[in-house]
Amino acid sequence: MMSLAVENEVAAGDAGLPLSEQAYRHLRDQLIMLEIRPGEAINDSALAGQLGIGRTPVREALKRLESDHLVVSYPRRGTFATRVDITELADISEIRELLEPLAAQRAARSATADLRARLRQLAADIAASDPAGADQLALMRFDITVHRQIYAAAANPHLEDVLIRYDNLATRIWCLVLDKIPSVAGHIAEHVALLEAIADGDAGLAGSLALEHVTSFEKTVRSVL
Repeated sequence: MMSLAVENEVAAGDAGLPLSEQAYRHLRDQLIMLEIRPGEAINDSALAGQLGIGRTPVREALKRLESDHLVVSYPRRGTFATRVDITELADISEIRELLEPLAAQRAARSATADLRARLRQLAADIAASDPAGADQLALMRFDITVHRQIYAAAANPHLEDVLIRYDNLATRIWCLVLDKIPSVAGHIAEHVALLEAIADGDAGLAGSLALEHVTSFEKTVRSVL
């Protein structure tokens, strides 16, 4: 499937970023995928050693992650990965149901020719793949990648920033119940029509498909709670 190629490309692109940004993205994605478990203590010295960087950029990254509600710091106790609160699903979904269609509509209207070609290629790769036979976590990483491509295509950095934050929180909830969900292949397949609508410049269809995608996510999670 396409996911590994995309992940490698993103990782290569991170190499030229400031160390604090590299640390932030690395830790953010570990927290989203629950590779750092909810409630787990985070040792900045150990992380700095693992990443091969100093403690200062790691601490800067942790400050940003606290504003993202992915970590929480307590005086004299340390920093911990936040718990995943299932009761926040409705609040997160309410925001995403408003903003995901907006991003899809903007992307359909504003995406550059290069981005449209990239989104169309993503759609083709998903359609040609067999997501049903893929690893569930790999599919979730791919889902994150697709959403971030759409947000970038919307050409509004403030909207992009907000949507990444709430998509991250939604993904943590999804990952928490992933072992109870038979497959996320259908969720991934929904991206094909959405990506094609954006690439075709059909803002109305893109918006409605984005809304269906978000509501489908919430229904799937609720079905296993």
